[in-house]
Amino acid sequence: MTEKIPENPEIEPLTRIQVLVAMGVTALVLLAISKICLLFGINLLPVTWNLRALLWGVAIALGITTASGLVYRIWPAYRRSADTYLKLVLTPLLWPDLVWLGLLPGLSEELLFRGVVLSALGLDTVALIASSVFFGVLHLSGREQWPYMIWATIVGLVLGYSALVTGNLLIPIIAHILTNLISSSVWKWEHNGS
Repeated sequence: MTEKIPENPEIEPLTRIQVLVAMGVTALVLLAISKICLLFGINLLPVTWNLRALLWGVAIALGITTASGLVYRIWPAYRRSADTYLKLVLTPLLWPDLVWLGLLPGLSEELLFRGVVLSALGLDTVALIASSVFFGVLHLSGREQWPYMIWATIVGLVLGYSALVTGNLLIPIIAHILTNLISSSVWKWEHNGS
């Protein structure tokens, strides 16, 4: 039996175009902020294309997706929070749109949070924590969304740690893109069918 998602009278349903435009505009704003920061001399971690980076990104994505599924099943507050957010974003989207949901945030958020912020704050533990908290706050869309924000902060820690340990921004980019793509596909399949 599927748990019914409570309706939130504060949030109006979005259309497909509104979601796609919001994703595009958000990605452009984050990329613009990143570009401006780069003009001030912040050095990004390199993006090094190789099979090892690809495999690490895939492994991290699968780990995050699996952990998210477990947390979704055992933490009711997170499940309600995630369902509210994902229902708002995913319900109006068509299946091909999920590719954009993977690519746009995966590229722009990683460039800003793991590329610019992590580098600007010093590529250390304090920078990792601060950039992860900023990343979590970006995912806070209302008072009831605090569990989703906590989960996003934890994901930010994982993605940031992968960037710090490997020195390769490509790994969290791949992990983020695949995590969004897999998680959104699973949620859409379970809640909307094919």
